[in-house]
Amino acid sequence: MSAAVPVDLLALTAELIGIPSVSLAERRMADRVEAWCEEHPWLEVTRIGDNVVARTAGGRALRLLVAGHLDTVPPNGNSRPILEGDRVTGLGASDMKGGLAVMLALAAAHPDPAIDVTYVWYAAEEISREHSGLLQVEAARPDLLEADAAVLGEPTGATPEAGCQGTMHMRITLRGERAHTARPWMGRNAIHRLGDLLETLRGYQPRRPVIDGCRFAEALQATSVSGGVAGNVVPDEAVLIVNHRFAPDRTAAQAEEHLRELLGPHLAEGDGLELVEMARAAPPRLDHPLLAALVAAGGGAAAVRAKLGWTDAAFFAERGVPALNFGPGDAELAHTAGEYVTRDSLETVYGALAAAISGAGR
Repeated sequence: MSAAVPVDLLALTAELIGIPSVSLAERRMADRVEAWCEEHPWLEVTRIGDNVVARTAGGRALRLLVAGHLDTVPPNGNSRPILEGDRVTGLGASDMKGGLAVMLALAAAHPDPAIDVTYVWYAAEEISREHSGLLQVEAARPDLLEADAAVLGEPTGATPEAGCQGTMHMRITLRGERAHTARPWMGRNAIHRLGDLLETLRGYQPRRPVIDGCRFAEALQATSVSGGVAGNVVPDEAVLIVNHRFAPDRTAAQAEEHLRELLGPHLAEGDGLELVEMARAAPPRLDHPLLAALVAAGGGAAAVRAKLGWTDAAFFAERGVPALNFGPGDAELAHTAGEYVTRDSLETVYGALAAAISGAGR
């Protein structure tokens, strides 16, 4: 069901693009969001650092949390918004100034929603996890993140994307023995030892499990390689980093065990296999009534896709809050110089969220 849009979402997105908010420099953006929310007396507004939380308090039986990150990657000649017809181009247009504009419009248009709503605008999503604004809010006021379900406004092409895959990085260290390259038989070339390992990665057949009707697609890729000390020395060490994206029907421990079983046969005494970084997956949970209502408003179950990347849906799922990704803009345009978002995409997402918040169709 469509809903009347109270503001020009395209113009609002352009305004937000014009406010610089590269990671760890989100203060001006947080100031703008806080000022907007303070204009609406039905919202309880809390500022924690450069994170803004606004909540309705109508005593409803259910609470939906809608979250979006304030930060962008560094500019690439695209810091100035360009409005052309029914689309706006600029840094963060799809990831995710458009989603932030939708959140602001929703907060302004629903003083008495059928469900209580918490809006969370948070900092530092685009950089190392330790800086995440969600962690800052949780540390200061964990009660502000309590909800029955959550929606992440990440760009999904205005199509609901359920859950998210987990991600982990493993470091493989292969040992060798140094020698002069004129007499290589006196050493052992650690870089040459990578050959069989890389062939295993190249031939890897990923799983494609279907969970709640959503098909996930796992992946395993080598992302970094290093080794060697000089042009005339047989290298005694080679280091390879691999990234594994795993579906939410596996725990992080199961995914790690899978990698160790796959890569272990290539290791010898003295070699190393180390978990460097890990983020858990999030199951779809489309059976939850709030997420089911949003899916219905967003085109029905047939339109739902699996989220193949990692998002903060996992942050909420880990804390027992089912989460869905749903936002305007194309994820494939995120972080590109020509990033843009269209009016239709903004209004489609606004309409579906407004219908779910207002209880339309229940």
